[in-house]
Amino acid sequence: MSQETILNDDAFLVSETDAKGIIQFANDDFCKVAEYSVEELIGKPHNVVRHPDMPKAAFKDLWETVKRGEVWTGYVKNATRSGGYYWVYATVFPFESCNGSRGYLSCRRKASQEEIDKAQALYKTLK
Repeated sequence: MSQETILNDDAFLVSETDAKGIIQFANDDFCKVAEYSVEELIGKPHNVVRHPDMPKAAFKDLWETVKRGEVWTGYVKNATRSGGYYWVYATVFPFESCNGSRGYLSCRRKASQEEIDKAQALYKTLK
């Protein structure tokens, strides 16, 4: 059984990707929980932290939503570098910078056990 990392109540994980999901920025909380240095994350696909338990349908919904220019929210089980996992409540904001490039800002906080239980039950019904 893999080790769960429980986020601190005040943890706020932030990352920014380009339009293709390549990490451009990661804050200290994200790096610490995911067990990577910022240098290791920059230039990598954000799915480096994707956990295999997450249904493809959840990420399909995420990408369809943000590509329409809308904000996506949901519960995500992510993988740590050492093979563990952590749950977050994520909000993903699509944006266009002043130079015209597009990207996504992801802000994540601790999910409650009740929220995690509901998400796990839902995700068991998805593929």
